[in-house]
Amino acid sequence: GRMWAYTVGFTVLPHVGGFLGWFINRKEIPIWYEKLKKPSWCPSRKMFPVAWTILYTSMGYASYLVWSDLGGCSSKAIVPLGLYGAQLALNWAWPPFFFGARNLNMALIDILCLDGLAIGTLCSWYPINRVAALLLVPYLGWLAMATCLTIRIWKDNPEQNTGKSD
Repeated sequence: GRMWAYTVGFTVLPHVGGFLGWFINRKEIPIWYEKLKKPSWCPSRKMFPVAWTILYTSMGYASYLVWSDLGGCSSKAIVPLGLYGAQLALNWAWPPFFFGARNLNMALIDILCLDGLAIGTLCSWYPINRVAALLLVPYLGWLAMATCLTIRIWKDNPEQNTGKSD
């Protein structure tokens, strides 16, 4: 019965920061984000919560698989789960940089570091649990799109690069 609780806990964990990021910044999205110059291929605003729900669920469950295969919080888990935790922290930091502070420079630096950590996470997970590593592939695909989108918004809205201007 206890493993069920761990499975749910690991699966839900990524949603916590994602939800808080949305909740804290939700008022900035219609006001500020809508006015930014965005490329034609930018996904609809309605796509983001759907995509993130699927991605957070799959990455959370994948982290449970890795944790379980490594026997919990063992010394072997430090690097693979440390990379995961670090990339998750940067994932959660992006909305406050982008929407909260309106700082496109920080959002861009954050997502580029996030990309590297997410790739590192996948590479460290692959020898431990291939299913877990494969569950990260859609996330990396979405991150690639989000990175390109961040770069385009950063390039096309230079007045927003350093943050809120009042």
